[in-house]
Amino acid sequence: MRTFVAGQEAHGDIEFAELALGIDVELFRGPLEFETDDDRAAREDVARDVLADLRAEAAAGDEIAGWDALYADALTRTVPFLRSVRGHRSGTGEAA
Repeated sequence: MRTFVAGQEAHGDIEFAELALGIDVELFRGPLEFETDDDRAAREDVARDVLADLRAEAAAGDEIAGWDALYADALTRTVPFLRSVRGHRSGTGEAA
């Protein structure tokens, strides 16, 4: 069975969520492979900015942005197994 969202085929659960919600999972969760400290800092800065934008849109009455902000914020609190074994920290550090 093939799954399509907005005319694009989703190849797995993560891709389906990204297409359906418009949230880049890797941006908020982090990559599954090694990430340098500089790359992580840059990714987390962008994630903080996107999360702040989503929260501002939610405060202005955009319910979908509010749900997206909750999902993105939850992703920042997940730690892929490979990173947790290496002792890398995760998350953008933003309070909910």
